[in-house]
Amino acid sequence: MANGQAEDRPLTRIQQKNRQTILDAALEVFSQNGFRGSTLDQIAEVAGLSKPNLLYYFPSKDAIHAQLMATLLDTWLHPLRALDADGDPVAEIMAYLRRKLELSRDFPRESRLFANEILQGAPRMKAALEGELRTLVDEKAAVLRAWAAAGKIADLPPHHLIFSIWALTQHYADFEVQVRAVLGEDHDPYAEAQGFLDTLFRKLLAP
Repeated sequence: MANGQAEDRPLTRIQQKNRQTILDAALEVFSQNGFRGSTLDQIAEVAGLSKPNLLYYFPSKDAIHAQLMATLLDTWLHPLRALDADGDPVAEIMAYLRRKLELSRDFPRESRLFANEILQGAPRMKAALEGELRTLVDEKAAVLRAWAAAGKIADLPPHHLIFSIWALTQHYADFEVQVRAVLGEDHDPYAEAQGFLDTLFRKLLAP
């Protein structure tokens, strides 16, 4: 931890609260401005803490961003990890689709933070994308390929099927302003989106 704190020393309740306050503030700032456009001063202001107090918990902007991205990647991969090779293929894919849409609904700032990182070339998480993410996607692509070979779903390029699910669910978070501008601020797009995507993918997956 910063400033010589012992890394194995348990945080007090106040320290835990301040640390989470900083991460919440950083999420807000990074998701709006991207990494390059964000500063420690902005994060401290949103957190309601002094910059020296912030630096007590995190030594740099990079350290805050790294903590956020590590947590985010784990959250983002969880729905794909849950896709069960022994389950009903269409039900499993539909469940994955639903979980991804729920992530966009419930964690829009996190989705935009991830999108900003990717748009900048993923300089701070490329290793994770080429390692953990790629390994998991390859594993689930093999499951999709086996289901197609068994005639249980349409024979589609499995990686591109996964990409299409990402694109059609994360759109609602990453382009939320555009979605709400078209549909109206008082319109909740997610119930309609779920029904539309369910119909679309069931037809797409039919053998």
